[in-house]
Amino acid sequence: MSLDNSADVPAVEHTEPPAAAVIARGISQRGPWGPVYGPLDLTVAAGGLTVLRAPAGPGRTALQMTLAGRMKTRTGTLEVFGATTAKQIFGISALAAIEDLDSVYTSVRVVDLLTEQLRWDERWYRLVRKARPVDLERVCRPVFGDLPLPDLHQWVENLSELDGLLLRVALANTGQPPLLVVGNIDQVTSEENQRHLVRRLAALGQQQTVITCTVNEVDPALGFREEISVDLSEAAGDREGTR
Repeated sequence: MSLDNSADVPAVEHTEPPAAAVIARGISQRGPWGPVYGPLDLTVAAGGLTVLRAPAGPGRTALQMTLAGRMKTRTGTLEVFGATTAKQIFGISALAAIEDLDSVYTSVRVVDLLTEQLRWDERWYRLVRKARPVDLERVCRPVFGDLPLPDLHQWVENLSELDGLLLRVALANTGQPPLLVVGNIDQVTSEENQRHLVRRLAALGQQQTVITCTVNEVDPALGFREEISVDLSEAAGDREGTR
């Protein structure tokens, strides 16, 4: 007679690895004066905030533009949530806080930028009136979280580095696409404000996949999902993330 001891054996939980949001293999870019980045491999898991550690410069900017579908790869393959062409990737991603791409005029008010974005998002035949406090709350609250929102009538040039960058993210992310790529967090020079920024991007990562970059190590306590060192000059396979 055999005894069934299966009830005493703890069940083994099989956890599936997180799905990949970005799969890049051998991607590279070249400019008039030579290589810009790559070829390199990169895998970014879906969801959360991923921080790419890479040296500042045109190579890093070009890589972020490529991941967001704003630039085609010269070599290799790139897949973002199943999309494989720059046009397809463009449609499911947002790109924010990249200098010379979404820089805003400082001599305008927050209300002017918000109104312009609301009109851009709406169908051409619909009249969109000047932005109101309810619009500011709807667009900016998901990005600012519990941080104070800027005043609608405040001049952009008077915003702090943190508020100015968060505003750019909010305006770029009105559609909340699956992928949000945010320029380097080093634009915020205050260490305290930079920590606020990382926390807010990590919070956005609860609903989207967020990618940003820096040249420095980031405190794991701030809630990002993964930190990946990226060598822009040569292929080195998938980089191991450090938490």
